[in-house]
Amino acid sequence: MTVNKKTKSISILAVALFLLAATSLRSSAQTVKSQIQRMSGWQSCVACAGINAAGPGASIYTATTSSPSTTGMSRVFSIASGSPYADALWWKQLGAANGATNLRYDLDFYIQLPQNSQALEFDNNQANGHKRWIFGTQCNIAAGHFDVWGNANGNWISTGIPCHAPAAYKWHHLTWEFKRTSTTLTYVAVTLDGVKHYVNRTYTARNSSINELNVAFQEDLRGNHAAYKTWLDNVKLTYW
Repeated sequence: MTVNKKTKSISILAVALFLLAATSLRSSAQTVKSQIQRMSGWQSCVACAGINAAGPGASIYTATTSSPSTTGMSRVFSIASGSPYADALWWKQLGAANGATNLRYDLDFYIQLPQNSQALEFDNNQANGHKRWIFGTQCNIAAGHFDVWGNANGNWISTGIPCHAPAAYKWHHLTWEFKRTSTTLTYVAVTLDGVKHYVNRTYTARNSSINELNVAFQEDLRGNHAAYKTWLDNVKLTYW
């Protein structure tokens, strides 16, 4: 069968325009919160970050700084304590995104003394007044693997994906991809310094009466409770 060249060209153009429109639609439907580390209003807690929300005390602070930084303004997080295994949690509320079912958390991090860190935790929290989806993750440096939070089960679960002590005084890039339904959440994939692993773990969400969307970061001390600092830069949350 002979195909008219003009008709064929029009068909190819139509397909191309359709794909472009579909890509633009997906892109425009996404919401992007970027440079979150620069935003004011970061909140924190110490005791709530520990086991059963009753951890030991610690001296903590956070502030923006120009160095080290990849963009000209990073945020430093510091923890020190006289007690072993103290933790500190910081988070930034971003409003509500009750309809979003996909999230992508991107950031750069730079750690001063990784040998002093038990774990570094990177989280998103979403709630719509009925359910709460805790996209809780940690680089369990002491154990050498990534963990995810079991949500309704209330426990850390090893993914078996390696996450050893990151190199000190060097920027590392981390991306977590998540999705959810009305009652469950899924850890889709994690990418650290360009190496991607698919997690594909699904857990049941918790009941909740609050509405929120936030990003969070936590530092954990080891048993020797030696202090350290971490810097975050290019912190971005994309959701749709």
